[in-house]
Amino acid sequence: MPKQIKGNPRRKPPEAEADHSAIDTWLGEIMPAMQPIVTSLDASIRAAIPHLHYAVKFHRAFYGVPEQGWVIEIAPYFKSVNILFLGGADFQPPPPLGTTGRTRYVKLTTVEDAQRPDLSAWITMSGGTPGWS
Repeated sequence: MPKQIKGNPRRKPPEAEADHSAIDTWLGEIMPAMQPIVTSLDASIRAAIPHLHYAVKFHRAFYGVPEQGWVIEIAPYFKSVNILFLGGADFQPPPPLGTTGRTRYVKLTTVEDAQRPDLSAWITMSGGTPGWS
């Protein structure tokens, strides 16, 4: 029987900021090839979910809603960007990747990937789904 992967209990949620300045700074520090994808995601998230809080921790951007906790995490890599929905297992249908806990994610490699209708629906769903707090 394979060993079940468990989250790190010492991993603490980031501290929330009401303004977007930490994300703006972080955007300038990520791989230049991934910046258009992340910028598109950031705009979609900000348009779909009101009253967001922002943070950068672990070299990743976090988006939260006061009553729901952190609901979206963006993780840019060298050749792709993962958008993690921290309550994504509760979505119908859930995002395709991830099997541990409630987090599900999508791997993106183009700006067109970031503008898919199913991704927009998951972003909207995340604003009303409890995340990580």
